[in-house]
Amino acid sequence: MDKNQTGIELMREGKWEEAAKAFAEAIEDQPKDPVAYINFGNVLTAVGDTERAMNFYDKAIAIDENATAAFYSKGNVYFDKQDFTQAKDMFELALKKGLETGDNFFMLGMSLANLDNSKLALPYLQRSTELLEDDAEAYFQYGLCLARENFIDEAITVLEKAVMLDPGHADALYNLGVAYGFKEDGEKALEMFNRALEVQPDHLLAGHGKKLIEGQDNQ
Repeated sequence: MDKNQTGIELMREGKWEEAAKAFAEAIEDQPKDPVAYINFGNVLTAVGDTERAMNFYDKAIAIDENATAAFYSKGNVYFDKQDFTQAKDMFELALKKGLETGDNFFMLGMSLANLDNSKLALPYLQRSTELLEDDAEAYFQYGLCLARENFIDEAITVLEKAVMLDPGHADALYNLGVAYGFKEDGEKALEMFNRALEVQPDHLLAGHGKKLIEGQDNQ
């Protein structure tokens, strides 16, 4: 097993110092290989040293301007800092250079959604669900985006898929309740709010939605 692979295994086990050592050795052995720099950067990001991590991603890009994983990793750092414009730019660059993974489409869509541009986010989030077929969160975020753009029927279909994949996704259940409420299907809306509260009894929005529906029923 090469040192990069060893480091990745150690990262999976949460052994950050040992992983960093393996990647440092990989850099020493092959100083012109961008992969080891990206991996080292990912260890630094995982332990919160994002400033140094960015330097390693930049070193990888200096070696190979098409090091798509470095752009993707930089995008994640910006996203976590809530710098969604910079994040969007990095994910777009990664895509332009050929990183057509479900995760990159998802993060690009999420960056655009956080910039209040749901319309532009839609195709990227849709593509992420096609590539991440079993990812409830991808379907949830795509469903939310559809709802924001008033595609309520489509949003219901997608949110139901999210709940099918993760029956304990309280936010997906709550938003399904909202969508059914929008369609004036009070019975179905109440069912969804109740299911959200079963999963998460302190879900304030679901509790509020339930009271609203029950209040309407009592009038």
